[in-house]
Amino acid sequence: MMLLRRLIHGVAPRILWVLVALLALLLVAPAVLDKYGLSVLILVLYFAYVGQAWNIMMGFAGQLSLGHALYAGLGGYVAAGLFTHYGIGPWAGAFAAAAAAALAGAIVGYLGFRFSLAGVYFALLTIAFGEFTRIAFDHLDWFGASGGLFLKVDVAPNPFDLRGGPLLFYYVILALAAGTFILCRLLLESRLGRYWLAIREDAEAAQAVGVPVLRYKMLAITISAALTSLAGVWNAFYYNNLFPETAFGMGRSIEITLAPIIGGLGTLFGPVVGAVVLTGLGEVFTDLGDALGIPGIKQIFYGIALLAIVMYRPAGIWPWLAARLGIGEHRQ
Repeated sequence: MMLLRRLIHGVAPRILWVLVALLALLLVAPAVLDKYGLSVLILVLYFAYVGQAWNIMMGFAGQLSLGHALYAGLGGYVAAGLFTHYGIGPWAGAFAAAAAAALAGAIVGYLGFRFSLAGVYFALLTIAFGEFTRIAFDHLDWFGASGGLFLKVDVAPNPFDLRGGPLLFYYVILALAAGTFILCRLLLESRLGRYWLAIREDAEAAQAVGVPVLRYKMLAITISAALTSLAGVWNAFYYNNLFPETAFGMGRSIEITLAPIIGGLGTLFGPVVGAVVLTGLGEVFTDLGDALGIPGIKQIFYGIALLAIVMYRPAGIWPWLAARLGIGEHRQ
């Protein structure tokens, strides 16, 4: 009951009803969508989830990470490797994946925060670790090296091993996205969340009033890394293959950051709105590019969208939209 009170504290009743209705629609959506529509909705939920995980790092704690593909890639490779070589299911492998990613995040965070790296300098450190890991996995035969790691597709689907069709993966990513949304709401209502916001606004002032800045920065990166690793596990078993170039690539890191930036950093609904806009319009521009024979038009759209947000809506789409709807959620 205490958790429930913290969860709904300060939330208008109409917002709660909207959220309940939205969840109900998402639960029944597969019954009315075709395969293509379901695949698009899966991508929306995936980017909403990873965007929310990254939002903890940047939107709440104010630490810019541009190498978050490191944690998604590690999560996917650890769980897939355990499944391929030892038959350990992804549900158990997810714990090992989260532990590996949290450890990697702790190493990156300690090296960066202990030596007072911030802003673009810390971002460069995260990129460097992602590239080092990509190069390492290119030469690790246990993980398939540069040839990639391929997961066995069972003839008889087994939901306990994440072996099934799109419907199974849809409900898994829906559970992850909804669970992380609730977790972030609880975090923001906690002392931990308030400390993160203080550090984001002014780390020196927070330190001066007694906030253990290093400890809470470390908590931000380890929690964010662990959550991101679960997206990597889901991604590996959804696509049934992993390649270092894509799993740890800079492009994957940029994709993770776009939804919260476009939607609104530091807000709960920002990553969701950003994921809807980017995925929906991204599919439109992909189809347009195929029709016109113009390769890479989707990436061009991403760049233009990011430029437009920076110039005209620097706080993101959601704060502007919330003000128009009279909802009132703003950047925390």
